[in-house]
Amino acid sequence: MSLDPTYLDYARRRLGYDHDLYAYEPLPTRTPIAWPDGKTVATWIVVSLEWFPITPEDTPFRAPGHMQTAYPDYRHYTAREYGTRVGFYRLLDAFAKAGVRVSVAANGAIAERYPSIIRDVVAAGHEIIAHSTDMNGTIASGLPVDEERTLITTSLDALERVAGTRPRGWHSIARSQSFNTVPLLKELGVDYCVDWANDELPWRFANGLVNVPLNHELSDRQILNVQQQSVDSYAEQILDAHDWLGKEAEAQGSGRLLPLHLTPYIVGLPYRMDAFEALLAALASRPQTWFATGGDVFDQFTAQC
Repeated sequence: MSLDPTYLDYARRRLGYDHDLYAYEPLPTRTPIAWPDGKTVATWIVVSLEWFPITPEDTPFRAPGHMQTAYPDYRHYTAREYGTRVGFYRLLDAFAKAGVRVSVAANGAIAERYPSIIRDVVAAGHEIIAHSTDMNGTIASGLPVDEERTLITTSLDALERVAGTRPRGWHSIARSQSFNTVPLLKELGVDYCVDWANDELPWRFANGLVNVPLNHELSDRQILNVQQQSVDSYAEQILDAHDWLGKEAEAQGSGRLLPLHLTPYIVGLPYRMDAFEALLAALASRPQTWFATGGDVFDQFTAQC
């Protein structure tokens, strides 16, 4: 049986993408990027600092990592809480030891409920990125635009009140956006988002908002929790990625971006910290490495492209 001829009629069939959010731009055609001091691999660490309500919401969807068993789910709740009570401070110590500045993607509820954590982040010289209101603050198409605008604004306002500066970056829960998110972020003065994981260099949306891509496959959640690999394997994969990007950057004459997405209640456990600190030291010892925040990467990109 042959297909109905109308099956092949698709208004968005054309060269490039089936949307107008951004243009198709393969890597070899782009303006080369030069990172500071001749470095070739911008190594960008993003820590997700999250507050999980003890009762999850399933509208529009339940956030990854949320409560899972019959409520109250104290087992998973306290495991997540370990990140803000213990794990995150281990990471702050590790960053200080390695002399690394990072981006901390924080829920607005962290600023409201645990303001001392945000103050500690700022005092250590790290960057705050807005990461919604709390882990019930998910975004998907179907969310009314006014509700989404309020959610984004509430998160930005809460973090600004404690941090003293308004976040320049935005990270949606589960990297999920609606068709309204990109225009809303631009409207609300956000410089960049990190949700679109389709590249290893920043790029622009049609409205001028910049995406600094946060790779999911190299996250601690994906490697350590989902794939159940060892922290030594995780560290080896990060170093392999760094070395490959360094060689590629040298061959093609343009910098590359290596994002490390961390979760305090995952990588901040005591049996993983020794390997993680060794990973930071190994990255720091490589002459190609430029440790950068998302704001640093944005500034370099927009100054050159």
